[in-house]
Amino acid sequence: MKLLKSKPTTLLIILFCLLNSAKSFSQSSLFSYEKYISANGDTLQYRQLMSDYDPISKYPLVIFLHGSGERGNDNEAQLKWGVLNFASDQHMKMHPSIVIAPQCPTDMQWGNFSREDMSLLPTPSKPMKLLKELIDHAIETMPVDTNRIYITGLSMGGFGTFDAISRYPDLFAAAVPVCGGGDPSKSETISHIPIWIFHGALDGAVDPVLSRNMVEGLTKAGGHPGYTQYPRTGHFAWIAAYNDTMMMEWLYDQRK
Repeated sequence: MKLLKSKPTTLLIILFCLLNSAKSFSQSSLFSYEKYISANGDTLQYRQLMSDYDPISKYPLVIFLHGSGERGNDNEAQLKWGVLNFASDQHMKMHPSIVIAPQCPTDMQWGNFSREDMSLLPTPSKPMKLLKELIDHAIETMPVDTNRIYITGLSMGGFGTFDAISRYPDLFAAAVPVCGGGDPSKSETISHIPIWIFHGALDGAVDPVLSRNMVEGLTKAGGHPGYTQYPRTGHFAWIAAYNDTMMMEWLYDQRK
């Protein structure tokens, strides 16, 4: 009898997993496979979502930076966490936009900070340099609303988000760094940018103090950063962050 009772539950769990897997596959298939090649031959692979297209309209551009576990060259892994939330039917209907999710090569980083004191190093990492070129290319070749370029990222991508806005403070209309960190000494440079920072209080991989240092620096510099710290969450703060409809609405409301 126990076996008979357990079968429906087991089947429901299997069905739920299959439906979720099918949904993720369906959403990821909306992202085209792309590759940016610089003038000297360096390559940055990326996936791109065009949720709507009207040749006479301009669209916000969202840059999504993945974490360290999704590095590689398969041009697939970067869709594992967070970015598929931008590809839901409801989101694409409410916020038609262009979403670019580049993949950082193995053993490289989005950000380039000193390991001793988190100071921003003068030269961007190769992936960050290529990302900036890719954004410039997108602006030249696609209907990008240059007053609505947003950047967000998780973990390594959260550090990359702070790196990008610190190096190119006039490029972005808003930023959402999730469980990352930046250089507080650059706070005056980026205090004008609307920023909403997320972190888990129990994060054992990236110390939440790195996010709080940025909140403190930005506030002292006259900025008004948002900060959400999940009290019972570890490193996976991005699950709640990218499912937060209030954050999504806030992001798309921002304009330079």
